[in-house]
Amino acid sequence: MIVKIGDGNTSGTCLQGYIHVTYIKLVEVFSEPTSDGDGYKVDAQWSGTINGHDFTIYNYKDGKNYLGEIGSDVNEIVDWHIGGRDKTVVDLIHEYVFGKE
Repeated sequence: MIVKIGDGNTSGTCLQGYIHVTYIKLVEVFSEPTSDGDGYKVDAQWSGTINGHDFTIYNYKDGKNYLGEIGSDVNEIVDWHIGGRDKTVVDLIHEYVFGKE
């Protein structure tokens, strides 16, 4: 697979699916997040392309940015959103993160 982190045009992407994985595993696979989020609903986000498909991986409304002190630290988050332009990106991300299980 060809993965380029920080590349791509994420404008116009939207939620396509989910991935259950630790923050640490995402950092191992994709390196540090490309963004600290939007300061409101998202605390960490990766963006890039995978096999030519633009993608984002991000938490949503479960971290400290949205919930304050009762929100999860990013290293405790295990439920992440996958954004893209079609559902293909979900399968590609799962395969890249977990391999063919």
